[in-house]
Parts: sequence; structure tokens; C-alpha cells
Amino acid sequence: MANLNIDSVKDRTFDAIVIGSGMSGGWAAKEFTDKGLKTLVLERGRDVKHLKDYPTTNLYPWEFPHHGVLPDDVQKANPIVNRCYAFGEDAAHFFVKDAEHPYVQEKPFDWIRGYQTGGKSLLWARQTQRWSNFDFEGPARDGFAVDWPIRYADIAPWYSYVEKFAGISGNRDGIAELPDGEFLPAFPLNAVETYFSNHVKKTYKNRHVISARCAHLSKPNQIHLDQGRGQCQERTLCQRGCPFGGYFSANSSTIPWALRSGHCTLRPHSVVESIIYDDKKGKATGVRVIDANTKEAIEYFADVIFVNAAALNSNLILLNSTSSRFPNGLGNDSGTLGKYVAFHNYSAHINAEYDGAKEWTTDGRNPAGGGYIPRFRNVYKQETNFLRGYAAGFSAYRWEQHSDNGIGQDLKNNLVKKDLSGWHVGSHMMGETIPKETNYVALDKSLKDPWGIPQLKISVDYDDNDEKMKKDYVEQMTEMFTSAGFTNIKASTDHRAPGLDIHEMGGVRMGNDPKTSMLDKWHRLHACKNVYVTDGASMTSTSCQNPSLTYMAFTARAVDHAVGEMKKGNV
Repeated sequence: MANLNIDSVKDRTFDAIVIGSGMSGGWAAKEFTDKGLKTLVLERGRDVKHLKDYPTTNLYPWEFPHHGVLPDDVQKANPIVNRCYAFGEDAAHFFVKDAEHPYVQEKPFDWIRGYQTGGKSLLWARQTQRWSNFDFEGPARDGFAVDWPIRYADIAPWYSYVEKFAGISGNRDGIAELPDGEFLPAFPLNAVETYFSNHVKKTYKNRHVISARCAHLSKPNQIHLDQGRGQCQERTLCQRGCPFGGYFSANSSTIPWALRSGHCTLRPHSVVESIIYDDKKGKATGVRVIDANTKEAIEYFADVIFVNAAALNSNLILLNSTSSRFPNGLGNDSGTLGKYVAFHNYSAHINAEYDGAKEWTTDGRNPAGGGYIPRFRNVYKQETNFLRGYAAGFSAYRWEQHSDNGIGQDLKNNLVKKDLSGWHVGSHMMGETIPKETNYVALDKSLKDPWGIPQLKISVDYDDNDEKMKKDYVEQMTEMFTSAGFTNIKASTDHRAPGLDIHEMGGVRMGNDPKTSMLDKWHRLHACKNVYVTDGASMTSTSCQNPSLTYMAFTARAVDHAVGEMKKGNV
């Protein structure tokens, strides 16, 4: 029996454990296995395999029972996730339903989750921008949060590394606040987007409208073909899962790459309950999981552990990983665990019309979504009554107009008419929020989830800085639209709860000082050197760029460091 126990422990022992198989977890799996390490990837949801498990990817609109719209009873049963733009009949199977993993909203927060192999990398909007030194230096310069322990120079080569593998389309725009990357050909702007870009360039200093950079294979390189991926077909049905592998997801790229190495074990249906800390050894020794189906508790062991469960779940796991050494959560000597959570502010929009360019229309679809306006407020100096700034999307479009007037032949003729509307333009705000101690997550003291783990209590809200920033966005975009000759300009702001941006960050922030932060410059817990956190939980501040590319680069860099430490015998 003793030998059986030894064999059992041996079977459950690995070089590295990765918690989560999504955007950053997939990268951790790829990097560890590329370096020859026996790696266990724990995924709390079901296994979703590329091609095999995309049930709606090739369906026509009329093949959906409700033409793409979810039935009323499903929508009413899921008021939180139903607010997400992609939660429709074609992709609802990739989202966590409201009742499946309950949480406590001390303040309203829409927690959008995808529990399956690949996580939300199947569902993301695929927008990819690098950070610049303006972003990494922000907290130190502007006096909020704590100083980042890294700068752009530390991460720049790792941006290049992941961009080449993932496949990022874009132009080399030469903008200091939005560094260029390793790009595939960009998806072009249409006639009115180009007009607005040229107008802004001529009219404003340090303002730009560029082709949005996105994780689509506009022209695959050999490394993408080696992954089994093909050129983006510009279907813009991405949330269904792409059978061509035309956009980057963990399912089509990093996870199958890791599995093909022979060094990766993927275990789905594994809800991580906690990380095991050995007081005598002074380090983490493994991970305790609850089997999602049987509710059996199982322990796995490794020399190094990467926490990539997505920002809030990574906080939950660390908060629930208590020991005599860490009674308030693993590595939480600073008392900052779960605090300084931030997000992106997407709550303002503006639309208008343009009477020109009637000789032009559009052909096909643009998976990049059109244009991107990098942050231009408070970049080189503080110029407003709020801290930091915002980026914005921009797109222009026309559509075919049909009339249902008339009877008989007149009705038929009206229905088949293809008169084009005039040009419509639109923009949405992507604002940076300021991390605050009062924005936090914690474990509820009484409520448990279906796996016996404390529910996460979320207390996150907007503040006066967000309101001032939103007001400035509306004012500046209205001015820019007016100067470009756009008409019928209508700005709108909504009262969406935080979280619907799906860019929650922080709670396990990086910093130079162990007294005020959780992680060092390598993403290691200051107080537990063999545990790394490289997903959104690690963010010290949020900037206003879409964050996934940064998570990928952080993860590749951290794995390289972890393996180096293992070789030195420091882990």
C-alpha cells in the first residue's frame, strides 16, 4: 500500500503547474513545454478542442432556432452575462451562466467569464496594442498606485516574441505613446475612416487615427502554418471559434502546441481550491483541486506554480490559500491582496453622419473593426482636471436600405432594391481607471460556491476621475467630429456596472516594495518565490490599451525567468 501511495504521488508530480488554460495560461504551457518541462495545466471548465468543439462556427443565420437571439427565458435567467455583446445563440455555450458560479456583489459588478479550455481567448475582441513608457511610468509620475518595477525596455523584446507567434496585424505608425510591433499587413481603413484619419493628422497635434491592430492572420507566416492555422477569412464570426485558426486563441495556438510537445498534461474539470504551502520548506509545493464533476479533492505537486486563472479568480485562489505562515492569503505580507482592483471605462459613445464620399462603399468585412485613436490626453504633461486618459475606437459604415412599402409587385421591387444609406460614424471610449484600496475583492465569510469554496465578494465602483474623463471624451470627440464636417452628432453615456469591459485587473499587483505590493519584477510573489502570477491580477495600473498582448508578453518573460531559477537551484 505504501508503494501505491508513492506511485500515486509520483503520478501527480510535475515540474510546473499552470492554473488556467486561457490567454496567459496557454502561453505558460507553451513556454514550459518548449523548454522540456513536464507541465500540468489545470482548467476548471470542460475541454474545448480546436475545430472539434465549435458547434456553431459554420451555421448560417437561418440554421439557428431563434435566428441568433437567445430565448427570453435564457436572457431573464442570466441578467449579468446577457449584457455582454457576444452572449448570443451562436456563442452562449462558451460563457459561464449566472447560476453556475455565484458571487457576491457588494457593489454592482458584471463578472463575465468563460470556463473551458482556452477561457475567454475564444471570445475576446482581439485588439492588441503595446504599452509604452508613458504607461509604465504613469503611477510614479502621476502619484497614484505604486511604481511599476519594470519599464518598456524590459518587456519590448517579449512583445516582439509573442507577436511573431500569435500573429498581429497592423501598421508601423511611428507613435511614441503606442510603440510599433512585429506586424502582419494591416486591415485597411475605409474611405471615410481614411478621411477622418487625414483630417485629424492635419488639424491636431499628437492625435492619430490608425488602423486598429488585431490578432488576425492577414497573411500567415510559416510559424503560423506550423501551428496548423490559416489565413483569416474576414468572416467576423470569431466568438464562435474559428475553424481556420485565423485569429489567435489558446485553443488554436498555444494549447495544442504544448500538447504536441509530449510534455503537457491538460486536466479539465479541475476547480483549484488553493495552493499548498509548506511552512518547513518555505515554499509552495502544489495545488489542491476539486474535481468539478465528482467533487473529489485531489492534490498535485510541482516545483513552480503559475497562477493564470483570470484576474479575479487568481485573487480568489490566493485569498483561499491560507496557512500558519500566511493566514490572510498566500504571499499576503503586505495586506494588499485583493485590493487596488481596477478596470476599463467603456461607458461613453458618440455617433454621427457624414454627407461626403457618396461615391464609395465598403466591400467585405474588417475583423479589426476599423480605426483606433491612441490616448492623447495627459501624455506629455498633465493638462486636464483628471488623471491619465482614454483611447477610442472609430469606425464608419453604410448599409443597404430596403423598403417594405407597397403591395404585390411594388413590394417585391422595394424589397430587392439595394439603395445605400449615407455614411454613419461611431466611436466608443476606452478609459483608464485609477486603482484604489477601496476597490477590492474578498472572500465571503458564509456563502460557498457549488464546490465548497468561499464565494468572491466584489466591491468595485467608478469615481469622480472617471466622470471627468468621460465628460472630456464627449467634449473632445464632439469637437473632432464637428471639425471633420460630421453632422447629427449624438453622444451617449450609460450607467453600466464595472466589469462589462471584461478588463478587470489588479489585486495581486507588482511593485518594488514588498510592503506595498505582492509581486516582484519577475511576477513572483515577494514572499513565496516559486509562485508566479502573470494574468490581469498582476497589473499595477491599467493604462487604456487592451491588455491581453501584455499578459502574453509578461507570461513568456516570467516563464523564462522561472526556468532559469530552476536550473540554478533557486526554486
